[in-house]
Amino acid sequence: MSDPILSVKDLRVEFATRSGPLRAIDGVSFDLNKGEVLGFVGESGAGKSLTGTAVIGLIDPPGKITGGEIRLEGRRIDHLSIEELRRIRGREIGMIFQDPLTSLDPLMRIGDQLIETIITHVAVSRTEARARAVKLLEDVGIPAAAERVMSYPHEFSGGMRQRVVIALALAAEPKVIIADEPTTALDVSVQAQIIALLKKLTSERGMAVMLITHDMGVIAQIANRVAVMYSGRIVEIGPVADVVRQPAHPYSMGLMGSIPSLHAEHARLKQIPGSMPRLTALPAGCAFSPRCERADARCKVERPALAATGMTTSACFHPVTSTVAEVAG
Repeated sequence: MSDPILSVKDLRVEFATRSGPLRAIDGVSFDLNKGEVLGFVGESGAGKSLTGTAVIGLIDPPGKITGGEIRLEGRRIDHLSIEELRRIRGREIGMIFQDPLTSLDPLMRIGDQLIETIITHVAVSRTEARARAVKLLEDVGIPAAAERVMSYPHEFSGGMRQRVVIALALAAEPKVIIADEPTTALDVSVQAQIIALLKKLTSERGMAVMLITHDMGVIAQIANRVAVMYSGRIVEIGPVADVVRQPAHPYSMGLMGSIPSLHAEHARLKQIPGSMPRLTALPAGCAFSPRCERADARCKVERPALAATGMTTSACFHPVTSTVAEVAG
């Protein structure tokens, strides 16, 4: 296998507070290969979006990367200056944000925003940039792109605005796309269209995609692998089919067991008791231990490291061996 296009090793992110540093990302490691979609899933506050923000260099003070490294095609980028990061951002790493209304300038025409992005990162004339802008809108499924290119964001529906945001992320033909909850604000039918679009573009352009979402349905439809996050750590990572059908970590099992099934006969979905701990009150050992039925004394004092467990890699002293179907039934 070729070297990963994006490699994150032991990433740690902290925020300065009055009571001392607060570690929000703790030892996250993963590789992303060309043409691959790696999904990140977990409850709100698990650290999914913050991991993506760290990769693209958009963490605002008082937050900062305090450990580990991020490499893009072997080149370390986590210690670059603001100006150096600005040149990488958009040109080599693109970002699709959750809310298209906050991603687009309401006072600028769509075409002008695309043209400005293209000219900033690619050495082309304004005429060439406009032609590229129209082509991008066509590629993401905007009808009558040549006419709509000079429309304002408010003249598009929510689904069309999200397509424009995707076009902006693709404008400089980046190697990596970070998609942060790209379908959350859309209705189900539009979600399906956006998922199909991302899948098509990834296949055609060979981009690597870091897909951040709380929706396992989205992960199952588009991702090749999935990383399950909990309290700022990856607790399981592996091929989507294996994590969905036979998760090893009890938290992953709980997430998969809470997904409704058209074929299941049970009346109630499996529920994970309790809630994710605050970062200011993390348990000494495994962060999931207070909610875990399998936890013992060791789990409460010792943090498990990621290790191979069947087809996936999980951080658990007592990995699950049964399937989701067996537990749910």
